[in-house]
Amino acid sequence: MPTVIVMPGTGSDADYVHRAFAPAAASIGARIICLEPDANLVESYLTRLDSIASGTDRVLVGGVSIGALTAVRWALESPLAQRCDGVLAALPPWSGDPAGSAAAWSAGTTADSIENQGIERAVATMVGGSPEWLGAELSRSWRRLYPRGLVTQLRAAASTSGPELDDLARLDVPLGIAVAPDDPLHPDDVGRAWATAAPYAVLQETRLTEFGPEEQRLGDSCLRAWQEATRRRNLRSPR
Repeated sequence: MPTVIVMPGTGSDADYVHRAFAPAAASIGARIICLEPDANLVESYLTRLDSIASGTDRVLVGGVSIGALTAVRWALESPLAQRCDGVLAALPPWSGDPAGSAAAWSAGTTADSIENQGIERAVATMVGGSPEWLGAELSRSWRRLYPRGLVTQLRAAASTSGPELDDLARLDVPLGIAVAPDDPLHPDDVGRAWATAAPYAVLQETRLTEFGPEEQRLGDSCLRAWQEATRRRNLRSPR
């Protein structure tokens, strides 16, 4: 079984992606490594993915939002991607230029709010406009990440280009995608475009109202989609 390496979305942390993906990894007998974000965000993730893959026979890479974007980028670009058995992409945020993306706008707006109001007032504002589970989750992760360069991470994510659809057409490993049709920041049409572009991709829907209180449903959806994509690839029958 491969090692599963996952990365969190912007403003989230390793604790969350562990809860989201660890049950799925355990179900296939794989160990899981969850990467913590730092100020250098995407470039740091790519470097650490290379480091882990260099000492591992087989890997599955994945994550949530910017983590999913980074996983695809690594699988497309890294010389060590020959050790990759697939990508688990939860809530893809955008393709290509992030301009106009709701997720990129939210990351930039959050960075502004923290800089202008301070972390505690920004947290209070966020909690006031969020479902209870989301307010509790982001309150925890924002406070934890703030001393480690949360604002820099948010701005880095908001300016990071995603894979173009033509790039995804070159992805030769199985891609399991989970989208949430009720998530306003991660429109499901982004994930559907990824699934159409990639040669071996399967998409599953999991509503935000379901995986919000039970985050493992997000990882489970990615794993089921990847398993089906793998089966199709093994049959040499794309989609």
